Amino acid sequence: MGKLEGKVALITGGNSGIGFGTAKLFVAEGAHVYITGRRQDRLDRAVKEIGGKVTGVQGDVASIQDLQRLYEQIKGDHGKLDSCSRMQEQQSMRLSEPLRRSTSTRCSWGM
Repeated sequence: MGKLEGKVALITGGNSGIGFGTAKLFVAEGAHVYITGRRQDRLDRAVKEIGGKVTGVQGDVASIQDLQRLYEQIKGDHGKLDSCSRMQEQQSMRLSEPLRRSTSTRCSWGM
């Protein structure tokens, strides 16, 4: 049994780089991990490579509508979110106001 067994994690930008590595580790430790990215083809490749309990959700974290859809999916699938990590590269983070507002109230809750 892994250290994260039964946990649900969200890793934005989890389809590449540090986010991808983090997602692989979390899945290996037993978590169900949701990864996000704007490009469906990259998400599909990441999900296939990570394997196991991972769900790719296409969307832009700069879009409040995409974030709402993401949270509704997690809530419907698991009813909770235990961990949330933002992993986008700094230069591509035009984001951040919708995600900051959203995660400050959403990532610390149990849905």
